[in-house]
Formats: sequence, C-alpha cells, structure tokens
Amino acid sequence: MAGTLTTAATVHRDLDFARLLTLVERSVVQRLGTALKADGATLEEWRVLSLLGDGNGHPMTEIAEFALLPPPSLTKVIDRMVSLTLVHRRVDEADRRRVLVFATDRGRQALEQWTATVERQYNEIVAATGGEEIALLRALLARTAGRLGLP
Repeated sequence: MAGTLTTAATVHRDLDFARLLTLVERSVVQRLGTALKADGATLEEWRVLSLLGDGNGHPMTEIAEFALLPPPSLTKVIDRMVSLTLVHRRVDEADRRRVLVFATDRGRQALEQWTATVERQYNEIVAATGGEEIALLRALLARTAGRLGLP
C-alpha cells in the first residue's frame, strides 16, 4: 500500500510539470500584456505585427499559427487592427481566393514602440531570473518543442 501511495505521489509530482509551465507562461504573458496595454496594444496585436513587420503580406492561416490564435479570434484582432489603420488586407495576386494582410506604415511604427516595450519587460524577467537560467530554459523548451514536433 505504501508503495502505491509513493508511486501515485511521484506521478502527481511529475504531472505537475504542466502546472509549473502554465504558471510561468501566465506570469510572462501577464507582464507583457500589462506593459503593452499601457501602449494601447495587446500581446496578440504585437505578435501579429511581429510577423507582418517583414514587409510581406501573409495569409490569415499563417498569421494565426504564428500568433497562437484560433482563426475566429484572429479575425477579430485583424478587424480591430484594420480599424486602427495598423494593417490592411489585400487579395493575393497569385491566388485570388486568398487574402493577405500587410502592416501599414503606422503598424510598423507601432511595432517598433511595442517591441521596445516587450524588450524592457524581457530584460526585467532576465534580471529577476538570471541570464543563464533563461538561456537554459529557452534551450530546453526549444529542444522539447522539437521533440514534440512543434514548430
């Protein structure tokens, strides 16, 4: 009986990995979200512009994957960004069935400001955690993502 309890506790503790990962992710997202909110932006909008900042148009499916958003949520984000003149939509010349989204000049300016905000928050996280720990965590997460077949 004691062996069963020990095994169950070990399994529970091992499964708590997901909880710890979620806690850290939520803390980072909350910090970034609060900082970007002060700039009048959301983390999702910054992620979208981070992709569109390359000057190329991107289809909604690619943007959704990059920004980690389900398509209906992305549509709402893009609609808001269009109304703020941060992005515009255009039919793809190569495939008229597809719509591409581009950053506007105003969107590229916002991206610079928002990226500076995110960098300040990142530097605070590194200062609180330690550069070596962040580098190790990044390497471990990248390796884990690769082994799990994630992009």
